[in-house]
Amino acid sequence: MIAQQVVFDEVGGPEVLRIEKAELGEPGPGEVLVRVDALGLNRAEALFRSGGYYYQPTLPGSRLGYEAAGEVMTVGEGVTGFSVGDAVLTTSSGGMSTSGVYGDHIRLPADALLRRPGGADAVNAAALWLSYSTAYGALVEKGGLRPGDTVLITAASSSVGVAAIQIARHIGAIPVAVTRSAAKRERLAQLGAAHVIALDEGGLLEQVDGFTGGRGAEIVFDPVSGPGLAEVARAVAPGGLLIVYGWLDPRPAPLPLNWPLRILGYGNLQVTGDPETRRRVWHFLDAGLRAGTLAPVIDRAFDLEDIVEAHRHMESNSQTGKIVVTVRH
Repeated sequence: MIAQQVVFDEVGGPEVLRIEKAELGEPGPGEVLVRVDALGLNRAEALFRSGGYYYQPTLPGSRLGYEAAGEVMTVGEGVTGFSVGDAVLTTSSGGMSTSGVYGDHIRLPADALLRRPGGADAVNAAALWLSYSTAYGALVEKGGLRPGDTVLITAASSSVGVAAIQIARHIGAIPVAVTRSAAKRERLAQLGAAHVIALDEGGLLEQVDGFTGGRGAEIVFDPVSGPGLAEVARAVAPGGLLIVYGWLDPRPAPLPLNWPLRILGYGNLQVTGDPETRRRVWHFLDAGLRAGTLAPVIDRAFDLEDIVEAHRHMESNSQTGKIVVTVRH
């Protein structure tokens, strides 16, 4: 079949993205053909498109995207876990250059798909897996987050930050959201943050000490890194855990010296690539969605034809929650 795919021929800004038609072909053994109804945008994809990700695109004609939700159209030989008509979402599978999901139909290995948890519709399902599995994997699987723990969440208005706030609340922990501007204070409080620290209103450590009585946070969850990491690490309680899951600031990060301190560089694919962990993540999300304690926050939805504008909006850093692209058929 002829499918629409988003591709790019050179690294650069959002303007390098274009939509082309391509022959998709029928699913081979172990593969599934999916009609895409919605895409979830992730910061990793902007980094990949601009050449700043941890691996480089294969050019020209690189594909893009990790996260999609839709419906199974056809299954290949040997596929037993899915049937035509199943509502599914994608997990990441392989490199984006060849397996990117931005398009109206995709062909993927069956093990790169999951049934949608909690009865989620396509838009919410597209906003779910990577953000919530990242926050769950880091905070719960690796961090051992417990009821009563304080977790300091930097870049809290991102989709992963919002997921971390909800997951902490779901467990009974105390989420403290950090944002650059007080303009997002009210919204983050509405989303469940017990406290909101606006960096334009004062120093990070002074505000954390005020919330914790000088103890600090049992876990600090940070996607920024860079030169500011040493100060962020000082907000960790003695013996606590600093989890770094990104590098929004690509400059060198000094080693924090406020020991005793545990530091974890978290990579989501290394955790959720394990089938047993994926099973636990799926059941955690299913339970939270059905209970209403987990609910993706959609910042804005764009049409596939407006993918360039969607990426521009993502790079504006003005969003709270997930940017979604819908696909019309």
